Amino acid sequence: MSDRSERVMIFIDGSNLYHSLKGYFKRADIDIGKFCRKLLDKRRLIRIYYYNAAVGRKEEPERYRDQMSFFASIRSIPYCELRLGRLVYINWPNAPPYEKGVDIQLTTDLLTHAYKNNYDVAVLVAGDSDYVGALQAVKDNGKNVEVALFGKERTSRPLREVADKVITIDGRLLRGCWK
Repeated sequence: MSDRSERVMIFIDGSNLYHSLKGYFKRADIDIGKFCRKLLDKRRLIRIYYYNAAVGRKEEPERYRDQMSFFASIRSIPYCELRLGRLVYINWPNAPPYEKGVDIQLTTDLLTHAYKNNYDVAVLVAGDSDYVGALQAVKDNGKNVEVALFGKERTSRPLREVADKVITIDGRLLRGCWK
């Protein structure tokens, strides 16, 4: 049951969202603003935090260009912050780069805003069970926690168990959210 006075912050692990969309729907051209309005469900948005890591300009010039244009679209969403970690390229192009600093940045923001009483409900869009401890700490601080997940097969049971509410990201939820 959603209450219009509930203050909501949405925390999105961008890389998880992108790969899940690709895996489940074979596309990733989602309008993040519309998607977040669905998650909000008539409640009051305080802020959206979108976390990602920038692709290397010299390592992947084409992906870099596409990503910069995507990041510009994220920055244009009202009340949305783009928070960037970094990609580490070791033995490129033989080995894919890996993200650094994204999960910890998301966790820090999730906890900081909970302890500052900046929200009543945190909505986490991520599938990583590494967030379970942070979500429990948020709940222990008197906040509600919702987790938006894709399907049941490929998502973390501990994440489902710690959540006060699980929002299933499926075709129905995403209707009207594609670009």
